[in-house]
Amino acid sequence: MSSRPSDPPSLLSHRVPDLGALELLLAVARHGSLGRAAREVGITQPAASSRIRSMERQLGVALVDRSPRGSRLTDAGVLVTDWARRIVESAEAFDAGVQALRGRRDSRLRVAASMTIAEYLLPGWLIALRAERPDTAVSLQAGNSAAVAERLLAGEADLGFVEGLAVPEGLDGAVVAHDRLAVVTAPSHPWARRGRPVDPAELAATPLVLRERGSGTRQVLDAALATFGGLARPLLELASTTAVKAAAVSAAGPAVLSELAVAEELASRRLVAVPVQGVLLRRDLRAVWPAGHRPTGPARDLLALTRARPAG
Repeated sequence: MSSRPSDPPSLLSHRVPDLGALELLLAVARHGSLGRAAREVGITQPAASSRIRSMERQLGVALVDRSPRGSRLTDAGVLVTDWARRIVESAEAFDAGVQALRGRRDSRLRVAASMTIAEYLLPGWLIALRAERPDTAVSLQAGNSAAVAERLLAGEADLGFVEGLAVPEGLDGAVVAHDRLAVVTAPSHPWARRGRPVDPAELAATPLVLRERGSGTRQVLDAALATFGGLARPLLELASTTAVKAAAVSAAGPAVLSELAVAEELASRRLVAVPVQGVLLRRDLRAVWPAGHRPTGPARDLLALTRARPAG
């Protein structure tokens, strides 16, 4: 015996009037007038009449008796109105709960940023965000670009900022600023007094004070010098921009750092910029977020501020 496929279940949304229609019915019950009910909900009287008739057809019962003296609920209309009141009250509770969730979400912002951006660009952006959203609590996690990507993919940050060559896998992004890398040394280093630029092959062959692998600075430098034999074994490999600067100032050896990071030391002559020719040490600074999830709330506002206040 063949079995007949069961009919698909009827969706509740097809059988229950929408909230707007139920709110109109409640207004008719309060005012005893379709015209006054229409004004309360912000529609014309003909539109209100049409909505009531549509609801009556949907339910299969008459809800309102209309006469020159006004509009009166039928017995069925009284019963439906009682049910409608419960539905609208539940919808209001639902809306209040969602608003509370949204408010809780919008009251915090978790930012993850690579070291250079965290130290030299984010403070200004966050001060501007605080002026627009004084009630938003911001937490900042600083690390290298690889760590920023990991935090975003793990759901531990709402918005990230990285310095690498491209958007990390699994993320979407937008360029928010540009930066250049500078080769710097202490004034006592021979490179500070040479009369000609350093060429890429010499830079690649020289042991340098460098950031660790995974940092945006290291990624850009590795890529720029790959065709010149690649980087020599680092003289020192350090996990923060501050540590690299300190080593360079103490004359440990040449270092490669963001121009943003060494501007103060160059101005005070504690470090000297060494000209380099034949290689491009420029990079894009990006805001990033999980692929397919465009920033919302305070993360969206911070992203907009980075574009309003570009750097580099």
